[in-house]
Amino acid sequence: MTPLLESIFSLGEEYGASDIHVSVGFAPRFRISGSLVEKGGFEPFDSKAVDAIATELGLVTLPVGSPDGTEKVRMILAADGALDGAVTTSSGVRYRFNVYRESDRHAIALRRLDTGFRSFEELGLPKRLADFCDERDGLVIVTGPTGSGKSTTLATMLDRINRTRRGHIITIEDPIEHVHRSRLCLVNQRQVGRDTRSFSSALVEAMRQDPDVILVGESRDLATVRTALRAAETGHLVFTTLHAGDAPGAIDRLVAMFPPEEQTCARHELALVLRGVFAQHLLPSPGGERLSLACELLVNTSAVANLIATGRTAQLYSVIETGAAAGMRTLDQSLAELVSRRLVGERTALALSRNPAMLQRRLDS
Repeated sequence: MTPLLESIFSLGEEYGASDIHVSVGFAPRFRISGSLVEKGGFEPFDSKAVDAIATELGLVTLPVGSPDGTEKVRMILAADGALDGAVTTSSGVRYRFNVYRESDRHAIALRRLDTGFRSFEELGLPKRLADFCDERDGLVIVTGPTGSGKSTTLATMLDRINRTRRGHIITIEDPIEHVHRSRLCLVNQRQVGRDTRSFSSALVEAMRQDPDVILVGESRDLATVRTALRAAETGHLVFTTLHAGDAPGAIDRLVAMFPPEEQTCARHELALVLRGVFAQHLLPSPGGERLSLACELLVNTSAVANLIATGRTAQLYSVIETGAAAGMRTLDQSLAELVSRRLVGERTALALSRNPAMLQRRLDS
């Protein structure tokens, strides 16, 4: 790693930055407690400096021993306009990166990843979520916007399985974010673009690799979703992520990937294999000094399965709200708790709420 890139990472670690941005014409900017700021007195980078960093990062995405690596990275960026990967610094901190083109120049976004695994309690995850780690088959969906901590939640769940069960875990990621060492489980991690062509092809291949648990980093397309449902139905525990704001929205989004004539069948299959949906958001405290987890948990009870199968997802929210005995909670219930503990401001909570008027009444009572 070049001294310039090492110094950028070092400064980010010193200030506890969650993200780092590198663009032509600007000094590096660091996201600290939710705000993007300049630190360290760097001079603005010219295109040559940014190109060099982009190429250096891109090299780690190629298979070991690839010939003409620098030229291949340039060709990928020219053809695709973006490149994902992950890199570990000399101090052992791991970053996910995205190199992309803008205005015919390169720019880089880096996100710091947890290199260790924290407990459910440390992350503020509900205890009921841990029960999904004990399932022998089925589908578990973790959803939320970019940067909400979905990867960290899934890594924590896989680490729990790795420490408490004996089996074979296969992860399919783009890129590999959290590195799992085999403990009680044998863990094999495959990176899309380096170890396999795509999520869907890797998932098909995984079915022939004797897995007990499969992590699909993201269900981006119909082929991946089809195979994930089939894997969950044939005796595998499958974890995946979607981009949706809440649990009902995640179900609607997954079903919407299917052609209209197949959606009824997809709903019935999902109702059968789904174990739960966990939706999460990270919200700043009133002073901006920390982030807190707001979450929603849907557990697939018989009532939930019936609503999914019959396409009545709009009624799921009321089932979640009254499903505390099954470990369920709505996003608004979580927001109300955070406001009462003064971890999140009222205005922030209302902006995220699915029913602001009802949340306001809850907060006023």
